[in-house]
Amino acid sequence: MSEGTMSRRGDAPLPEIRSVLERFAVAPAVKSFVARRHGVLIEGRWRESISGERLDVFEPSSGAWMTSIAAGNAQDVHLAVEAARRSMDDRRWSGLPPAQRERALLKLADLIEADLDFLAVLETLDNGKPLSAARSIDVPDALRFARYMAGWSTKIDGRVVSLSAPDAPLGMTLREPVGVVGAIIPWNFPFNMAVQKVLPALAAGCSVVLKPAEQTSLTAIRLGELAQQAGVPDGVLNIVTGLGRDAGEALARHPQVAKLTFTGSTRIGVHIGQIAIQNMTRLTLELGGKSPMIVLADCDIDRAVQGIVEGVFYNAGQVCCASSRVYVEQGIHDALLERLARRANELRVEPGLSADCEMGPLVSAAQRNRVTEYIKLGEADGAQQVAGGHCAGPGYFVRPTVFSGIDRNSRLMHEEIFGPVVAVSPFQTDEEVTRLANDTRYGLAASLWSNDLARVRRLAMTIRAGTVWVNAHNPIDPALPFGGFGLSGFGREGGPEQLDAYLETKALWIAT
Repeated sequence: MSEGTMSRRGDAPLPEIRSVLERFAVAPAVKSFVARRHGVLIEGRWRESISGERLDVFEPSSGAWMTSIAAGNAQDVHLAVEAARRSMDDRRWSGLPPAQRERALLKLADLIEADLDFLAVLETLDNGKPLSAARSIDVPDALRFARYMAGWSTKIDGRVVSLSAPDAPLGMTLREPVGVVGAIIPWNFPFNMAVQKVLPALAAGCSVVLKPAEQTSLTAIRLGELAQQAGVPDGVLNIVTGLGRDAGEALARHPQVAKLTFTGSTRIGVHIGQIAIQNMTRLTLELGGKSPMIVLADCDIDRAVQGIVEGVFYNAGQVCCASSRVYVEQGIHDALLERLARRANELRVEPGLSADCEMGPLVSAAQRNRVTEYIKLGEADGAQQVAGGHCAGPGYFVRPTVFSGIDRNSRLMHEEIFGPVVAVSPFQTDEEVTRLANDTRYGLAASLWSNDLARVRRLAMTIRAGTVWVNAHNPIDPALPFGGFGLSGFGREGGPEQLDAYLETKALWIAT
């Protein structure tokens, strides 16, 4: 829940952002959306926040002011939760036949598909990520997730149970929506995260109050508009933009929120969890990571190097499961490090809207400053910086950075950096690399690179992580659960496992 900036500006675009929009020929529809006066969505109506205050939004590649959003607070959250609660009580959504809910959610998916390019450009403007990635990965992944979860609306069943009691009573279980869901999402994958929180809850018959990150709320706002167009009833999806300390905390502590789902840093997740548990609110926390990549000597080195590039420099390293620790078997360590350094130095770091962009800026000045402090820490610890470092410019850029020879007790090896910084270290035995990989309180993900499947299988069984990829790093699929161990949180997103978090099980005993 990083803090944003209260708006001190008018609503007219400034010359700096106008020049960005014109330089990259941003479509008039996107320009119009950005310039719109964005409010909060409560019971089907977009309106100003109760306080009337607004938050500034900045474009990451230029640092220019782009627009402002409503600064919702606890009062707005209370109204949104009450609206969601009313929609649960009168069953305007949960009481619909499952096939009707499925049709509405599939229509929402169709609208997302029709809006794909609009959403991708908006995401890049807001977050800074390469437009090529937003177009080919972020929004299409969200679309697949939406369709997968929409289909679950008609597949939520209980069971008939043969009871042991005398006189053969009838036993059944019912699966019912948990109630009002509070969803708090981060700024690194704004649209994808919004879809991953909202669609499963709606498929289960719940109503939702969504609190997007204050830095990147625009595509969440657009999702709300599309949900209205798809026929999701008023009050079923409510969206309150605002600061974490104001809107996020209020949502976490609201007694009528039955289920809270949060994705973000471990520090904030612990804080949110402590607040929510006071009301016995059910929790899903998808938190930080320090995910290892283990490269074995028999691998395809070029493929592994590209895997590291995609694993840690994708989205400028702002990925919870980024491969920020790379352990390379001694025999190929030097060769891999040389190729990785060359590839990192060749990466084209450009504004996200640029056709040449392979890595965009970080999301904010605060995040840029955080990452550069870690780079300075690596240098102070005596590590060798073989690529990258701070990148000058008006935007929030940091060059892809590669360290070698780093002390294994360094903070860089144990703390989540959330930026394009990777430390490469050699190992000699499987026992050693298992110990190194598991030397963390996180446990979100890991990857193994090898063609020796027997060895891979043995290693995979020893790695403590919620996901282990083989010859890949970072892919997700809506049918597969994703989540972590330890400080990486609890609960899963994706697959039927995610649906379980939005459902209550009721036992029914019928005496005949």
